[in-house]
Amino acid sequence: MKHLLLSLTIITLLSITACNIPAHPNSGTSEQVARNMFAAFNRHDWKQMADYYSDSALFLDPSLGKEPVYQTRQQIIKKYTELAALFPDIKDDVRQVYASGDHVTVEFVSSASSDSTGAWQLPICTVLTIQNGKIIRDATYYDQE
Repeated sequence: MKHLLLSLTIITLLSITACNIPAHPNSGTSEQVARNMFAAFNRHDWKQMADYYSDSALFLDPSLGKEPVYQTRQQIIKKYTELAALFPDIKDDVRQVYASGDHVTVEFVSSASSDSTGAWQLPICTVLTIQNGKIIRDATYYDQE
């Protein structure tokens, strides 16, 4: 009887655990997609990071201008490859994540150092819209001064 109970417990735990592991890196909740994207950023895995976005995602980002623009995954990879060339140790320290349906708001502090500018930190807030496991809109806000 003990073995049967132990076997049932193990099977139940394995079933529950298996349900919590996304089958694809982009599957899962909107919050998981956002957290995975930031983890890829911190690994400087630009291709993986770009894969969390739709083929063409809408960006509202001061570094891209004042109006929303569509960016392809290749453009995302290029942008962050160039950024990492300037700041090889750039990283994002996620402070808070607020998820509600398809929208995820992420508060984080981006930081790096470089020979020309010294160390810096920049508080940023990003509002992501995620549908079908892909980021379709990325609205990023920070003080530009």
